[in-house]
Amino acid sequence: MSYCTLQNLTDRYGERLLVEISDRGESASDTIDEALISRAIADADALIDGYLAARYKLPLSTTPAIVTDLSQAIAIYKAHARVADEKIAEDYRTALKTLRDIANGLVKLDVDGVEPAASGASEVRTNNPERPLSAATMKGYI
Repeated sequence: MSYCTLQNLTDRYGERLLVEISDRGESASDTIDEALISRAIADADALIDGYLAARYKLPLSTTPAIVTDLSQAIAIYKAHARVADEKIAEDYRTALKTLRDIANGLVKLDVDGVEPAASGASEVRTNNPERPLSAATMKGYI
């Protein structure tokens, strides 16, 4: 399941930009290379899944809007063959930071029932040894 679609990218960035970054043939065809964009979306989804797997059971039951937004920012960056303009590069860096925050639990996704149960590795265990000084052991001193 993809977190974003070609239509999402077209709505956000415009068809002209998608043609510019994906039409890499020797002669211009003025069409979007859908295979290239699909590969960029798949790469973005794989990166997102890598971060989300640390905290959430995949695949997600629903796709939160923030994940769709992150997928779009990463996919458009990955679709560039050359250096992306500063805004797209900054959006990419911000998306990676947000993914790290999600993986670390600083940002919680509003997805029901997918966060795995705690492993118990973070619990604290103590023991309660017998006290050497008690009323019984202090008999005669008190």
